[in-house]
Amino acid sequence: MGDAREERASGAAETGAGIAGSPFRVDRDRIAASPFFARLAGVTQVVSPNGSGLLLHNRLTHSLQVAQVARAIAERLRAEFGPEVETLGGCDPDVVEAAALAHDLGHPPFGHLGEQVLDRLARDRLGLTDGFEGNAQSFRIVTTIDLHGPGRTGLGLTTAVRAAVLKYPWTRHSYPNPHPSTADLPPRGGGPLPGTDGSAKFSAYRTELGELQAARTPFPVGSWQQTIEASVMDTADDIAYAIHDVEDFHRVGVLQQAGVAAELRGWERSRSRASEWSEGPSGGPGSALERLRLRMAERDGWIYTDDAFAAAVVRVRSELVDGLLAVPFDGSMAAERAVAEFSARWTARLVGGIRVLARPPVRAAHVVLGEAQWHEVAVLKFVHQQFVLRRADLASHQRGQATVVTGLVGALHEWLADARSPHAPALPPRLHDLVELARGEFTALADEDVVKAADVADLARGRAVVDYVASLTDAQAGALLDVLTGRSARLWTDAMAL
Repeated sequence: MGDAREERASGAAETGAGIAGSPFRVDRDRIAASPFFARLAGVTQVVSPNGSGLLLHNRLTHSLQVAQVARAIAERLRAEFGPEVETLGGCDPDVVEAAALAHDLGHPPFGHLGEQVLDRLARDRLGLTDGFEGNAQSFRIVTTIDLHGPGRTGLGLTTAVRAAVLKYPWTRHSYPNPHPSTADLPPRGGGPLPGTDGSAKFSAYRTELGELQAARTPFPVGSWQQTIEASVMDTADDIAYAIHDVEDFHRVGVLQQAGVAAELRGWERSRSRASEWSEGPSGGPGSALERLRLRMAERDGWIYTDDAFAAAVVRVRSELVDGLLAVPFDGSMAAERAVAEFSARWTARLVGGIRVLARPPVRAAHVVLGEAQWHEVAVLKFVHQQFVLRRADLASHQRGQATVVTGLVGALHEWLADARSPHAPALPPRLHDLVELARGEFTALADEDVVKAADVADLARGRAVVDYVASLTDAQAGALLDVLTGRSARLWTDAMAL
């Protein structure tokens, strides 16, 4: 297993003397040195950092925090569950740290909003049945698009790291068979989006299917199951998201104590008078939390219990509502200390509850949070989603961002169509290179009868546009649209992609 885990995708020899003794450390260093990693400093986590003057996490700082948590989990697993972990394929701290640094490389401008818009445009306007998915784009970057490894394409990462990046180890539609989207109870992310077919979440486009299969071959996991190192990365992502996004919006005064307190206490009061919701929650304080509880009870019976959910609500109310949020953040050292202590306490609690499942159920993984911690993360995420993501002012801001992404896709696609004329202006070199790369990929798929030969040129242009837009920062996206629509009078701007 050791040699198979260390095998590199490119098959090329290492270049240069190198400063890392472990092949997995080499991978970690390649990812950290990638321009795709550096661009994450300008990509939205929840709210765009550009021009805000606010100390909010971006995708880069989020990735660094996920890497810290993932490494801590891996070290704990090796110390406490060593033999069990080895039988499941191994858990190297360098592997999980590398995968954590890579897991968000494919996030487009404006975070999840940009991801949703790009997916819709890719499917409906550009004819790409795979659409767009941030996890699949991350895998495409490390295996195909980035050029900072010793091979012709990709980073030339080891098998173990490539497998650890695969949070959703299937394609959107056809692999594996049976496909998770057809299951009555699919794995997390495996079910379809409303009104669509195929999985909502997936970690490889059809063009990278061979890379997905090769990366997972050495590991003793089921066809829908993450490797143990991928499940560590995924769990660390959940922990960082649950804690640090709550911190952010406390700092900037968006997460108000009164609203969160009313919802949590309203649920606790109504729970003691069960007849009020005998036919389901209809509205009022606590009703949104009750809808969450009902969904969890329906889908996650492998771990959900009424008592654990109630205890999680009490703990979050006590430590977040009556603790951190009770004193408005004023930028003082005392306020910063309170945030740091909240983060450290909760991170230690969640990591301390980690356990290993040799035969996990379909909606779980080999590495899972303890029962109490699993419910607590669900409630923390609820607070963030209910009191930050559903704000009307954020929705209006996101509508503008969606307009930017839509305009960019249309303008670039028109430019590519015009480029077939001998009198058309030259394409940006990188966009031209992406078209040629995608043309080779879709030609190979046409040879396998996966796509029609007559569609190759159009599909290549569509995928190149998606790859190009996804490689921009938030600021570059806005600046490039200004250039392409004539709204910018500057000749040289920060609009160019990687």
